[in-house]
Amino acid sequence: MANIAIVGATGLVGKTMLEALENYDIKIDNLILYASEKSAGKKISFKGKSHTVRALNTDIDETLDYALFSAGSYVSKTYAPKFREKGIKVIDNSSAFRQDKTIPLIVPEVNGEALKHSSLIANPNCSTIQAMLPLHVIKKLYGITHIQYVTLQAVSGAGYQGLEGLKHYDAFTDEHAIKDNVIPKIDVFDDEYNAYEEVKMIQESKKILNDQSINVSATCIRVPVSHAHGVNITVQTKQKPDLNILNETLKSFQGITFYEHPTYPTPQDARGQDDVLVGRLRYDKSKENSIHLWTVADNIKKGAATNAVQILKQLMEENHETI
Repeated sequence: MANIAIVGATGLVGKTMLEALENYDIKIDNLILYASEKSAGKKISFKGKSHTVRALNTDIDETLDYALFSAGSYVSKTYAPKFREKGIKVIDNSSAFRQDKTIPLIVPEVNGEALKHSSLIANPNCSTIQAMLPLHVIKKLYGITHIQYVTLQAVSGAGYQGLEGLKHYDAFTDEHAIKDNVIPKIDVFDDEYNAYEEVKMIQESKKILNDQSINVSATCIRVPVSHAHGVNITVQTKQKPDLNILNETLKSFQGITFYEHPTYPTPQDARGQDDVLVGRLRYDKSKENSIHLWTVADNIKKGAATNAVQILKQLMEENHETI
């Protein structure tokens, strides 16, 4: 049993965190919900009990054991250290701490062992999370020299505003509408014209796979789909891959649902699911030791809320707390 807070409880990911806590049947003594001042006073039901949302600028409850943050980088940078000072373990869903070498960046099925003795854990970017499960398998079997991503990302990655933008021909970003359109830019461009979403995938992949020598490239595209991201991955390996062995290993890996040819997963299949769906596995004959695969996952669930709750569950198990 534990006392748990959600910071950003009224947002799309925050609400899904509540669902994940219930789905994983996390045993909670006391649940505290934080949000912005404009959301303070709202009532949210959890397991049949009504909870009143608190403004984040109120005093931090020192009885808390864990806090799940999903309120953006500014809020995380401002308040996560304050929670840690009170002895509260923080799982942060923003990009605020992902590249801090002292803070683990965790996908539990891939590098959950890195959780030990940390009071602040970063949740990776949604598209990175879903790519990590099959890439972890490939790396263990054959090693990896190069990863190339092309993502097709749902509008819910931009929160409620993104979902609203899907309904209209209004400007979504840079005066471009997303309805009946695709936009090859997510977040801001850097000086080399990489979008920040692409930079995040490149940096996070190397950190989670624990190999800075892997060459990674990414192109991230927003598409007019409400939920679930698709990521096409081209992987070049150190050793010649055997697709038969890889098929069987992916099928048995926890957290993956594998689709054998001629079937393949789509965002509609992934919506509402906690697993990463993997298919279209085939050789890339243009390069030596190269393969293509296609992944789909619910970006709000496994790509954010579910992954955070899975981290929480593992922390509680390591602390011998009742789950």
